[in-house]
Amino acid sequence: MASTLTLMVFLLLSLYTFSLVSSHQYHPLDPLTPSEFTLVRTIVKKSYPSPNHNLTFQYIGLDEPDKPTILSWLSNPASKPPPRRASVITRVEKQSHEIMVEFSTRSIVYDNVYLGHGYPLLTLDEQSAATELPETYEPFIKSIEKRGLKLSEVVCSTYTTGWYGEAKSKRVLKLQCYYKEGTVNFYMRPVEGILLVVDLDEMKIVEYYDRSIAPVPKAEGTDYQASTQKPPFGPHPNGATFFQPDGPGFKIDGHIISWANWIFHLGFDVRVGPIISTASIYDVEKQTYRQVLYRGYISELFVPYMDPTEDWYYKTFFDCGEFGFGQSAVSLQPFADCPANAVFRDAYYAGEDGVPVKISNALCIFERYAGNIMWRHTELGILDEIREVRPEVSLVVRMVAVVGNYDYIIDWEFKPSGTIKLGVGLTGILEVKGVIYTHTDEIREDVHGTLLANNTIGIYHDHFLTYYLDLDVDGEANSFVKNNLEMIRTTNQSSPRKSYWTVVSETAKTEGEARIQLGLNQPELIVVNPNKKTKVGNNVGYRLIPGSVAHPLLSYDDYPQIRGAFTNKNVWVTPYNKSEKWAGGAFVDQSRGEDTLAVWSLRNREIENKDIVLWYTIGFHHVPSQDEFPVMPTLSGGFELRPNNFFESNPVLKTRAPSVVAGPNCTTQG
Repeated sequence: MASTLTLMVFLLLSLYTFSLVSSHQYHPLDPLTPSEFTLVRTIVKKSYPSPNHNLTFQYIGLDEPDKPTILSWLSNPASKPPPRRASVITRVEKQSHEIMVEFSTRSIVYDNVYLGHGYPLLTLDEQSAATELPETYEPFIKSIEKRGLKLSEVVCSTYTTGWYGEAKSKRVLKLQCYYKEGTVNFYMRPVEGILLVVDLDEMKIVEYYDRSIAPVPKAEGTDYQASTQKPPFGPHPNGATFFQPDGPGFKIDGHIISWANWIFHLGFDVRVGPIISTASIYDVEKQTYRQVLYRGYISELFVPYMDPTEDWYYKTFFDCGEFGFGQSAVSLQPFADCPANAVFRDAYYAGEDGVPVKISNALCIFERYAGNIMWRHTELGILDEIREVRPEVSLVVRMVAVVGNYDYIIDWEFKPSGTIKLGVGLTGILEVKGVIYTHTDEIREDVHGTLLANNTIGIYHDHFLTYYLDLDVDGEANSFVKNNLEMIRTTNQSSPRKSYWTVVSETAKTEGEARIQLGLNQPELIVVNPNKKTKVGNNVGYRLIPGSVAHPLLSYDDYPQIRGAFTNKNVWVTPYNKSEKWAGGAFVDQSRGEDTLAVWSLRNREIENKDIVLWYTIGFHHVPSQDEFPVMPTLSGGFELRPNNFFESNPVLKTRAPSVVAGPNCTTQG
């Protein structure tokens, strides 16, 4: 790895070098600032001055400049940056408006009424208002009294309704309620049988059902707070400390992060959370930075539940497009969510009224010293003993989104070897259903889940996270290669072997040829630059190393799967198109699957030697277990983007191990 001085000397040689841009000048991909949110609010409200318009802001985010414009600016970052704009979605008089605001002219570029199917991102404010309606709704009050429950101990949560073939639909939410007496873990005490439907435009209850009475699960054993736990206690690890005497090894200039041989831009969006852009890695041999990832983020998260009964069938959620992954980000707790050496970053989004909302410590960045090995070899027997080991240090960017009962831990991990590891952790509270059963022997029907405790069923469900990965491997023109591993039988007597396997490469020419459903005999999947070769003639590339492979088990004609058809394949490749960034479509709530990745890909466009985008879906089929009650230990998954003939040789061969710093009472055991 080059010294700090060498990196600085050659920083100017990089196409994607940003750290020399003065800190007072914004980067074109920077997320909107609080003052910009306020300016958007002022400009838009000026066009709708009457209070009767009932204007609400459903989404405000950066209108990302065209990629060629960004690349042109990056080649000369001292030049004037492209015009800065905001993409805005509002609700006005029961209609969705798509608005573009330009900051330099302080004007609205266009204001179009959206006439298609589906509705925009839900705001926290309207969801909160909807949950308060049952408190004064007489039929609901009577239902609670009938169950012998205290109204003051009942809380309700919002659920999107989905689409099930209706010709017309209103902008509504469903409410399911819980009983919080005796525990903070109210999700474990569902009040079954009661269902409320709220019209969000009217903000009133328009439908009400009380179909049945099932026992409310008991509060005993559901509280997860440390202060409420009683002996016997679980294991108690010894204390540990982490100390970097020279401070963190990374630098932050605005939204540009440079560390070791990596440099990238870190953004944030209310819909998807963290966005990694213009990630490049320094090649010591070539003495320049080389492009890897132009833009990457979680585009959609599809979570269908498997209970088809009347009060549950609609629970098929799109957590990014309906609830907002960034909007759901929570403040990270130092020394727990992130280690002692972490640096925290705040994030901002606009509330329903357009006023900026701050999420303190929404992101953390830290170097991970986890005892992993970067590379090693020990030679015994043939030569004198040789032992070479290099410990691995990596850089992690983390966010936690809490969407209802689930907590999602999202990591972007950069390694000196050139690998980008994308991790996801699932924790929080299971979605449960109240039932009459207290033992599995009593069950004589499909309860669509696992009996976790008395009267408590954890419902089967899936998690599908679809990532948008605009890889620019050593340039924008890339191709997608499938290296199929095929068994070959020997046909002569030259070998006692009867078979072997070899690699048969196939370059996808169109989108249709790049759609892949991974299985046992999956090919190696590589994004290559066919215009760049190593000295020995290999195409430089980056390989996708899949993680947890899960395929949708719903029928393709089932309504939730029509909307979530982008999960039908694990891998898609499309030509770059600025407008194609949300896998589930722009207006996801009650959408009909007409504007998704699966639909765009039907055009079967050419993708060979083009600027292409890789879409990858990591999936989990989740069968709940008692070990996940009353709070779920983290279930981890992920995948990697790994150099494949990108470097001439091992890029970390000459990397030196970090200095060992003696801490208090440090000893070495013989």
